[in-house]
Amino acid sequence: MISFFKFEETYAGLTPDERHKHRLKYSKPVMEEFFTWADALKPTPKTGIGKAVHYLLSQRKYLERYLLDGRLEISNNRAERSIKPFVIGRKNFLFANTPRGAKASAIMYSLVETAKENGLNPFKYLTYIFKYAPQMDIRNDIEGLKLLLPAAVPKSIRAKGL
Repeated sequence: MISFFKFEETYAGLTPDERHKHRLKYSKPVMEEFFTWADALKPTPKTGIGKAVHYLLSQRKYLERYLLDGRLEISNNRAERSIKPFVIGRKNFLFANTPRGAKASAIMYSLVETAKENGLNPFKYLTYIFKYAPQMDIRNDIEGLKLLLPAAVPKSIRAKGL
């Protein structure tokens, strides 16, 4: 059985343009053959297989979208992984004792995830913010606040290996 993910493994080291060409040459014909096969099944609509085939065919344009550009990924796993902590955090915020507590938790959570996404050591980033932010007039010192953004912090706050 041919796996589109196996194709993608072989395309991993290619440039986006090369990946796009390989997808059109190798992946697209397999995908077209698969949809032709699924369309030819013509199962009874109310059966389990009928519902599955109907759903598959109705999602075709979305499933084929990654063939349009070599920069697109075949799955959304990376995006799903990056938002998972926010989903878990949202559930946890339901159990905060007060609205202010929930807001404080959300802010802390956002700062930690922002640090991670920007290749910063979260502990060092929070330490940096807690050291300098209290000294600022956050309503009027826009330039000072910019120094707290991930892109402006000292390199010593970067996580190892980045």
